Amino acid sequence: MDFSHILNDIVAQILLILMALGLIVLCVYYGVVFLKLSVKIKQKNKNEGLKNEDLPSVSVVLVSHNSSYFLKENLVYILEQDYPDFEVVVVDYLSGDDTHYVLKLLQENYPKLKIVQFKNDVNLYTGKKYPLSIGIQSAKNDMIVLTEPNCKPGLQWLRGLMEDYKRGRTDIVLGYCKMETKKNLLGSLQQYDNLLYSASYLSAALSRRPFTGNGRNLSYGRDYFFRKGAFIKHYAVRDGADDMFVNQNATKRNTEVSLRKEGYVTVAAARNFSLWRQERQHRCVTYTYHSFGQKLRRALPGIGVVLFYGAAVALLVMGLFPWQILAGLLVIKLAWQIVTFAQLEKAFGEKNLCYAAPFFEIYFMLSNTIMAIFPLKYKKYSK
Repeated sequence: MDFSHILNDIVAQILLILMALGLIVLCVYYGVVFLKLSVKIKQKNKNEGLKNEDLPSVSVVLVSHNSSYFLKENLVYILEQDYPDFEVVVVDYLSGDDTHYVLKLLQENYPKLKIVQFKNDVNLYTGKKYPLSIGIQSAKNDMIVLTEPNCKPGLQWLRGLMEDYKRGRTDIVLGYCKMETKKNLLGSLQQYDNLLYSASYLSAALSRRPFTGNGRNLSYGRDYFFRKGAFIKHYAVRDGADDMFVNQNATKRNTEVSLRKEGYVTVAAARNFSLWRQERQHRCVTYTYHSFGQKLRRALPGIGVVLFYGAAVALLVMGLFPWQILAGLLVIKLAWQIVTFAQLEKAFGEKNLCYAAPFFEIYFMLSNTIMAIFPLKYKKYSK
């Protein structure tokens, strides 16, 4: 193969540099986020758990709005926790279904269930920040654990989370939410998106650069929450009860990550594409409030995909570089991606995603671009 023409072709040189840069960015990202995180998870699950006398009292807080179906399915798993001292605070916010009756029936059998009911809309803003703050205020214990009605934890969930608190040092603990498995394309897309998003923020926190959390599995101190002003700084922003509070208050010293499998919760998958798209848009709304560095780190994988594939296609179409070498570089990229992603999904207990990861990666690059162009249209209140 003759490469001498490249020395005199500035276009070919630029495209080769861009493709190489994209390949390096992606390979480093796969190694740091996928492989490093999977090793940490395996190490964490070899450690022994805490004894009962070392576990703090806990208040689990969740907000429910027309979620009676999920409460029937999941709340009993929270109430049956294998944990020495805890309570469960459910804020029934403006529900028009049979949520109130479901909660009352459960309360008859579980005295540790506390119900906070809103019959009138006294929220000056929209979203769940106000009802959630009232739920936290109503909790009797300082250690708060947040989740949502569509989440099902294991019976060792609270133990798994509390083991990552270091007394006197930890204010926030970030947990993992496992997506419910569904054997169809929509289910696989949701699993991949959830795993990639979770790996991103958990890996950043492990690297002492926390930038967000997930309110489906999140813990912080009650006193710490109000000492930091609760949600007052961003009440006017509808979303971000989890993201914005963590983003504004998590530091490299006060934040820990729960990687023990007992500390996971399983979240129900969205029933259709439209609902799932709305969930993703809600998650992205508050990203504009992140720092430039956080935005850049989050955008790097997408930038790497555009640079690698865009430059490779241009080189191929223009005939500026041998297709055999381009194919070889593609094989290297795909092999490293599949191997590292396979380790990640295995560590988190997910299945059958690694071989589809290269295709899903391209899909989400396009999908995220479309979501940025067409922003979310809000309703008065949604869960």
